[in-house]
Amino acid sequence: MTPTVAELPTTLADAHALILALASERQAIEAENSRIVSEIATLTAANADLAAVNQAADARIVELTAIVKMLERTLYGTRSERLRSDKPSDEQIAFVFDEIATGVAAIEAELAKAGGKDDKPQRAPRPRKEFGAHLERVEIVVEPEVSPGCERLEKVLIGEDVSKRLDVTPAKFRLIVTRRPKYIYRDGVVQAPAPPHLIESGLPTEALLAQIAVAKYADGLPLYRQEAIYARDGVDLNRSLMAQRMGKVGFELRPLADYVLEKIKQGERIFADETTLPTLAPGSGKTQKAWLWAYARDDGPFGGNGPPMVAYRFEDSRGSECVERHLAGFAG
Repeated sequence: MTPTVAELPTTLADAHALILALASERQAIEAENSRIVSEIATLTAANADLAAVNQAADARIVELTAIVKMLERTLYGTRSERLRSDKPSDEQIAFVFDEIATGVAAIEAELAKAGGKDDKPQRAPRPRKEFGAHLERVEIVVEPEVSPGCERLEKVLIGEDVSKRLDVTPAKFRLIVTRRPKYIYRDGVVQAPAPPHLIESGLPTEALLAQIAVAKYADGLPLYRQEAIYARDGVDLNRSLMAQRMGKVGFELRPLADYVLEKIKQGERIFADETTLPTLAPGSGKTQKAWLWAYARDDGPFGGNGPPMVAYRFEDSRGSECVERHLAGFAG
């Protein structure tokens, strides 16, 4: 602040003090100007980032809107407007809605990150679904830092906040190394017999064979995709070799499949159905129509306590002789 004529110093000491005060005030003003310039630059950069986020969100919204319109045309459009002559399956519809939900969540995350977490209104807490008791519980206790001066004071627990998060341990390959030492006695050499394996002298364990079978037949994961998945872990499992192993597993499980069908035939009622299945024709390189028969038993709705079960049979036809052969001995 510039002094008036009446405030001008009359002595050298007062003049020196006034000069120092003016210099300090000028430094403070320059510092404030620098802060304002820096803040303006920060806000300009934030606005540019927010504009980029909004542009990406708009593009994603356009893409999701196109997906919704495509689904509407497929479901409700005239035959000429539909993508297929028949309605999409439940799996196709679920896939579309999953894609929409994923896109909306991505947009919300981008906007929340650009605008700050405090800008998003807090939603009311929702009750969490309880998971099965079979899941392993891992307790993690996060202790607070001890405040200065409280190191030797007694602390009393008055409560705690508990949160649960669902975790997973990815599948991990390992090598089972079995050693069978040989010992020599006066009577000769002794050694424990080799443990039995489903595939003698084979590399995969029974657990690995079960993993491949469940992924292929229960989860619909072809062997060539499994081959690529395992390769990411540096494990080379050739799909042709896996196919041979699945043939061996199917042979070994045949008695179990026959047993399931026999248990089904012991019930009072059987639900049966068949569906077409394209099958490679040996030597022709083409596919031919085959049928997969399914026989199910579920006594629950009828007051029974037997476990539900289903058995499958592969056939080259859907003739009545197939049913007669499958259900021989059934009297329900």
